[in-house]
Amino acid sequence: MNVLVGLLLGIHVVVSIALIVLVLLHSGKGTGVSSMFSGMMSPTSTGTGIIEKNLDRFTIVAAIIFATTTLLLMITYRPGG
Repeated sequence: MNVLVGLLLGIHVVVSIALIVLVLLHSGKGTGVSSMFSGMMSPTSTGTGIIEKNLDRFTIVAAIIFATTTLLLMITYRPGG
């Protein structure tokens, strides 16, 4: 196996696990990270909005990296050699 393919495969596995975790952290209706941390913050604080925005950004970045590594693996991986 090529070193580049091995590196891409390792990145792909780590990012796919991170993407699963990030998607599961998103809120449905009244669930997720924003409600999990709302008990610790004061009611007048807008911290949950910031947490949700950052979670959205991390999820988008992870999805872009996942798609990029998928395409690069499709181009560079040759089975059996």
